Amino acid sequence: MTENKVAVVTGGAQGIGRAICDAFADQGVSVCMIDKQENPCFVGDIGDEKVLMAFAEQVLENHNGIDYLINNACLSRGGLQTCTYADFNYVLRVGVTAPFFLTKLFADHLNPGASIVNISSTRHIMSQSDTESYTAAKGGISALTHAMAVSLAGKARVNSISPGWIATDGPTPTGVHATQHPAARVGTVADIVHAVMFLCDPASHFITGQDLVVDGGMTKQMIYHNDHDWVLTRPGLD
Repeated sequence: MTENKVAVVTGGAQGIGRAICDAFADQGVSVCMIDKQENPCFVGDIGDEKVLMAFAEQVLENHNGIDYLINNACLSRGGLQTCTYADFNYVLRVGVTAPFFLTKLFADHLNPGASIVNISSTRHIMSQSDTESYTAAKGGISALTHAMAVSLAGKARVNSISPGWIATDGPTPTGVHATQHPAARVGTVADIVHAVMFLCDPASHFITGQDLVVDGGMTKQMIYHNDHDWVLTRPGLD
């Protein structure tokens, strides 16, 4: 990466998004972020079409085009037990519709060698109870990734990253929380930042339409009842 490059990052005010913004800035890339929290670029809710249009307009007023689009923002509002109709649709607007529409708004302003990275989750292939809103959004962004990779062939590479357990607040968990991972630790924000930088690097120009799982190997580990002292307990089942 060099100077005069431009990166657009959603959800860039904290956590993984903030770390991605910092990593781009450290490489001399101009960063345009949007977040509902206070930030130096654009404060707004990406679940709102008019906000997305205003944000894209501001970015393009300040820059001739963009080189990197990182669709990072998402949230959960529960699932079958707790999520309302309105909440479910709001999560999909933030997690799927916004990445689609931002890509559409910037599609004619992508600089040569552009890279789009969507932050998905291992939740798109495995779940916990009452997580349907988040899981559906991550399933949507994963499918959207390969669709956009085909539609934007020759204009931009489009890939996704599926984090597993990533410690974003406080100390990184240790003990059995760490050793249950084949990698023997819980993930850190830096692990996701490295993956984003890898997919944005021109050296990755032959990689598009792919999902990079960054989970310490957890999705490859088979777990059975009474295996390694793990016992399934679920109401209604013996």
